[in-house]
Amino acid sequence: MGDAADRRSNPLAADLDNVLERGRGLWDDLRGCRLFITGGTGFVGGWVLESLVWANDALDLGVEAVVLSRDPARAAARAPHLAREGVVTLLEGDIRSFRFPEGPFTHVLHMATETNTEASAHKPSLEFDTAVEGTRRVLDFATSRGVRSVLYTSSGAVYGRQPAECARVSEDLPMAPPPQDATAAYAHGKRAAEFLCCAAHQESGLETKIARLFAFVGPHLPMDAGYAVGNFIRDAMAGETIRITGDGTPMRSYLYAADLAWWLWTVLLRGAPARPYNVGSDKEVSILDLAETVGRVIDPALRVDVAQRPTSGVLPQRYVPDTSRAAEELGLAAAVTLEDGIRRTAAWRTMTASAERKPPE
Repeated sequence: MGDAADRRSNPLAADLDNVLERGRGLWDDLRGCRLFITGGTGFVGGWVLESLVWANDALDLGVEAVVLSRDPARAAARAPHLAREGVVTLLEGDIRSFRFPEGPFTHVLHMATETNTEASAHKPSLEFDTAVEGTRRVLDFATSRGVRSVLYTSSGAVYGRQPAECARVSEDLPMAPPPQDATAAYAHGKRAAEFLCCAAHQESGLETKIARLFAFVGPHLPMDAGYAVGNFIRDAMAGETIRITGDGTPMRSYLYAADLAWWLWTVLLRGAPARPYNVGSDKEVSILDLAETVGRVIDPALRVDVAQRPTSGVLPQRYVPDTSRAAEELGLAAAVTLEDGIRRTAAWRTMTASAERKPPE
């Protein structure tokens, strides 16, 4: 089990304790289990892996996780507390061609994804093939090792552009990006990968669970990767004007990262096979309101600059999920408000920046 002092020094301790407590009825399902994880070093996968190790240390679950990484040395350097012998093993490999680790496995969490917009614009077929071939490889591995359940993290992008008159998009709406839209390689790849998961369930009985992810806020969110909330928090913490490059009208919603981790564990362990669940918040906010909320939480004196004027008579674009299926079937709900999520993200960023500046003893 992990050292208590080390656990308390973790800047995510309060959030991880929250995930631990909310999962009291689930963690025993993982006792003695062996998991294979892809994407475990990204924002989403990092939270899932952090919460798994936290629960393992607190409850002595005896869990082992093998985590696929293109660069294990870099991953271990970024999170040395996770790369621990006997609990987490880093396996070097590409999602499309990794060697199958030996021995039995009980669960697979396939969270690897490629969201490089430049790659999508210039080589959309490569982004599509990576999603499809990677998922096929993961499913072949799961079948060969007698895996019990697979979690696949898909995306709300599979719906294509949400109609402006549709307040929240539900899992049953027959929507998709048009096949001739080569800029939607990410969405097309996610849709095809979902099909492969459902086909594997039908053909071999593999329990494939599908989570369609929307937008999130929380520690470890990149602050320079084009995510509006991350960019706004970065600018506000630097004391700069919060800049909106558009007109501020698009509607979004944000689920806090600790809630995200809890939702994903619940989908894996309690979700119905081959039945997608939207994962996100159903509390909509305009980009302008989001920017003003970030400013109000971090520094009320900051100004918000909007580059464009709204077009009269045009309904705002929307990217907001209907989460009633997750609520009704799995009992899931958001525990952290947007304002508190912003506040916790900023506090974490301050703590980690301070720790990085502290000279070694």
